[in-house]
Amino acid sequence: MVLDNTSLSKPNYDRKAELKAFDQTKTCVKGLVDTGITQVPRIFHVPPPQNLNSNQPCPKPSFPTIDLEGINEDQIKRKKVIKEVNDALESWGFFQIVNHGISNSTLEEVKKGVRGFFEQDDEVKKEWYTRDMSGKTRVVYNSNFDLYAAPVTNWRDTFFCSMAPNPPEPHKLPQPCRLVF
Repeated sequence: MVLDNTSLSKPNYDRKAELKAFDQTKTCVKGLVDTGITQVPRIFHVPPPQNLNSNQPCPKPSFPTIDLEGINEDQIKRKKVIKEVNDALESWGFFQIVNHGISNSTLEEVKKGVRGFFEQDDEVKKEWYTRDMSGKTRVVYNSNFDLYAAPVTNWRDTFFCSMAPNPPEPHKLPQPCRLVF
C-alpha cells in the first residue's frame, strides 16, 4: 500500500496499513515533506477534544526549565532538580536545561551535525533507521518510537545516539556527526 493524501482523507481508512506504509518508507516525516504533500496525513490528526468549552480561556503553557547550577555541591538542590526532571517528564515529556556547563559553540556544532544528518540523502539515512529500542542499537533514526501503539502519530523525526557509559567510536556514527561527537 502506498501512503498518499487521497487514502488518508477518506472517512474510513485502515490506520494500521497506513502506519505500516509510513514506517516502511523509512524516510519519516521529513520524507513526507520532501515529497511535496499538501495535506497532513490522517495518521497525524489529533481528534477534537471532548466537551470543549469555548467560553473558558486556555491557560498559557509554562515550559519546564531546569537549572543545574550547584547540583554537584548541594544535595538538597540535587534532589530538587531530580524531582523537577521527574515532574517535567511526567507532565510534558521534555524540558529545557540551563547552567549545564556545555558551551554554546559545542551546542551549535551538535545542532549542525544533527541538521547535517537530516539533510543527507534518504538512502543514506535509511541505513540508520530502526525500530529496535532495546538499547542494542547505539544510533537510532525513526519517527515515533511508539508509532504502532500511540493513538495519534506525532509530526516528528528522531535521531539519537547512546553516549553513556561509553560513546561509540567516531567511525560508527553517521558521517555528519563524526567530528562533533
